[in-house]
Amino acid sequence: MLITDTGVPERFIDTDDWGGEVMLRLDDGWCAALDRNSMLCTIYEQRPLICREFEMGAPECIEERQGISTAYR
Repeated sequence: MLITDTGVPERFIDTDDWGGEVMLRLDDGWCAALDRNSMLCTIYEQRPLICREFEMGAPECIEERQGISTAYR
């Protein structure tokens, strides 16, 4: 959920069932701002607070990346 104004471009914002702003997800569940080739955020400087709270290289981040890397094998 987008709870702060970070400048996320409108094309990456969706509205949930309760009227809250959230990051747009593609049909397969992936974040629309993620470059699937590089696995990097295309709006890194404007990413929402929830994304900023994931410290790069932290155990939670590594665990998520491992899950993503094996999801389509």
